[in-house]
Amino acid sequence: MSPIAPGKDPGQSPAGGATKAAPARPRQLSLAQLRAFAAVAEHLHFRDAASAIGMSQPALSGAVSALEEVLDVQLLERTTRKVLLSPAGERLAARARTVLDAVGELLEEADAARAPFTGVLRLGVIPTVAPYLLPTVLRLVHDAYPALDLQVHEEQTASLLDGLSQGRLDLLLLAVPLGAPGVTELPLFDEDFVLVTPSDHWLAGRGDIPRAALRELDLLLLDEGHCLRDQALDICREAGRTAGLPVTTSAAGLSTLVQLVGGGMGVTLLPRTALRVEADRNEDLATGYFADPAPSRRVALAMRAGAARQEEFEQFAEALRAAMRGLPVRMLRG
Repeated sequence: MSPIAPGKDPGQSPAGGATKAAPARPRQLSLAQLRAFAAVAEHLHFRDAASAIGMSQPALSGAVSALEEVLDVQLLERTTRKVLLSPAGERLAARARTVLDAVGELLEEADAARAPFTGVLRLGVIPTVAPYLLPTVLRLVHDAYPALDLQVHEEQTASLLDGLSQGRLDLLLLAVPLGAPGVTELPLFDEDFVLVTPSDHWLAGRGDIPRAALRELDLLLLDEGHCLRDQALDICREAGRTAGLPVTTSAAGLSTLVQLVGGGMGVTLLPRTALRVEADRNEDLATGYFADPAPSRRVALAMRAGAARQEEFEQFAEALRAAMRGLPVRMLRG
């Protein structure tokens, strides 16, 4: 290092003037870098993160490295076996997700402002609704909203609500009430449950079944996680069924459940909209109807409270009510 001349200010030029500091390079980060980092922070695995956001692994790694350079902060601790967030990375991961969510909301606002019923609509549907109502939904979209890119996701209620809150889904079609904060429900209809039995069962074909009959029946239900299972158990409790009375759970879907009934293993509750598809053409089955007031469920659309496309979704719900008037349900007003 060269010595400093006596009396010379190190911040001065040889002519005695002050040396001007080089202007700081502006920090420019990209959404791609933030998405890459947020994906790695969520999965803690480069390959899984790259797959989740549709980016090649080298591109994802390069985007994260570029973000570290821009921020001048080490975000990750890389080893040969795993990826860990550094202390700074843990703090900034939440910030990155907030920024990406805000950008998503901005794009959603722009889509809504551009034109209703255009672009992508990500619709989540529960398994005990999808096979019976989707034909009506798809026909409505095809005929009335041809510019709408409808994408359907069939999942259980908890997963759908998570997808709605995270912005992965836009609108849900499911049984309510949900009791979920930040969710607005748009009721469509109420439908009764019927009792599906073997054709030689003592309740087969009856039209005045009392709810109390559920107390002692061999009842078959869906696996845990399906809201229809919870609804059926609530109906049984209201009927006075003993809490300790065993309930056979051996089906992941209504089609399998109905086949088990046809094989004489018990009886089950079925929503009216599922009856034609699942049971009407099976000679081994019979349908019994409950005396009024029959047990029922309510089906609705659900959206995020204050969604940018709220008015559009409300119009969609009204059109869907009209399209479903031929179903064996009691339509509700918006």
